[in-house]
Amino acid sequence: MNERYQRTELILGTAAMDKLRGCRVAVFGVGGVGGYVVEALARSGVGALDLIDCDKVDITNINRQIIALSSTVGQQKVDVAAARVKDIDPSINVTTHPVFYGPETEGDFDFTQYDYIVDAIDSVKGKIALAVNAEKCGTPLISSMGAGNKLDPTRFEVSDIYKTSVCPLARVMRKELKERGIKKLKVVYSKEPPIAVSRPAMDGSAGGCPACSEGARAGNKRPVPGSISFVPSVCGLVIAGEVIKDLIK
Repeated sequence: MNERYQRTELILGTAAMDKLRGCRVAVFGVGGVGGYVVEALARSGVGALDLIDCDKVDITNINRQIIALSSTVGQQKVDVAAARVKDIDPSINVTTHPVFYGPETEGDFDFTQYDYIVDAIDSVKGKIALAVNAEKCGTPLISSMGAGNKLDPTRFEVSDIYKTSVCPLARVMRKELKERGIKKLKVVYSKEPPIAVSRPAMDGSAGGCPACSEGARAGNKRPVPGSISFVPSVCGLVIAGEVIKDLIK
């Protein structure tokens, strides 16, 4: 085993590390939550990563996203994340997809080629499409629920979507998935009630994702949630831990 993974091998074992090197994981969304998922998966020895995100690093991302630095502002997020993975371990096979995942692009992905899928995107339509397509292909999926407007990182739990409570996003997902006949979905969510904060509307200028900003320019403004460094990061690390544990079972 590569020297960079010696400490990991001590706790997981050689067989598990060999298995991880042969696994391919797709991470949809590499921002506040997904960026930390990618970081932990790379440092744990996963052999292949697909990174999917249409957004560019914005200066407002610096408060919470591991890939957001003064030097990376304006760059495509998947490119920054891929470069970071390669700096961790040049042997990891990284495939980037600078696209917005949703009903319009879901046909571009073959989920049967993945050993695990991580949903760390914000779009409800995209999250539903991921759940439906993962179910069809029999590919394990773990989904991040709302991490915005939260302040207590200790409140995150791993659960099935139908056992969640409090989280507004989880409530919407329960309803939508039930209507589509999806009987289970592993999620990470927080029971902390969202903090009431001032919510300015997006003007379409931040981030740089054409698919996201187009709706804002058309007048479909959506509120910007508050966020802080130690909440989405914890959510992402919990998700990564679940992925690793499931892969080596």
